[in-house]
Amino acid sequence: MSSHSDQPDLLAVGRYLAAILRHKKISDNIGLKHDAQGWMSIADIIEKSTANRKAPPLSVEIIDLAVQHCDKQRYAISPDRCHIRAKQGHSFPVDLGLKAEIPPVVLYHGTVDRFFSSIMREGLTPQKRQHVHLSHEKETALNVGGRRKGEVIILEIDAKAMLANGHVFHLSENGVWLTEAVPSQYINPAKR
Repeated sequence: MSSHSDQPDLLAVGRYLAAILRHKKISDNIGLKHDAQGWMSIADIIEKSTANRKAPPLSVEIIDLAVQHCDKQRYAISPDRCHIRAKQGHSFPVDLGLKAEIPPVVLYHGTVDRFFSSIMREGLTPQKRQHVHLSHEKETALNVGGRRKGEVIILEIDAKAMLANGHVFHLSENGVWLTEAVPSQYINPAKR
């Protein structure tokens, strides 16, 4: 690639990969299939995406670049380099093969002020995902919450008490802590 304008838009590629790898309805609409573990053929992605006017231009090299440059390390490429999947965030059931893990004593979740009162009443639910996503660092929670409009609030999750009461945690390949839900009694606003 000879000039800056020839460079692929890796942000657009990343958004496209997130959509097709995490959301079955979107991938089904363009004829892409996941296996039970969420893997999808890279060759199929390139072939089907070439025919899709909304898709960014793709090649094996561009997908590799997008995966390497994803600051959140959202994607995994299979050892044979023929398949790709999202590491978490699926809106359909996927067996990621994650084992139960013991989390840090405290985990964090970033949100914004308009959701705070309902979270404190109802707890954290996965919404359209399979799991609630938590981090072990306040800074990561702040960045996640900052993607939404409104004043960012960092929630402190009493993971030690949750674990003691039978809640199960998993750690994704890219360091995101996953659990089915966080009841409100385990949530407090974090001090900044």
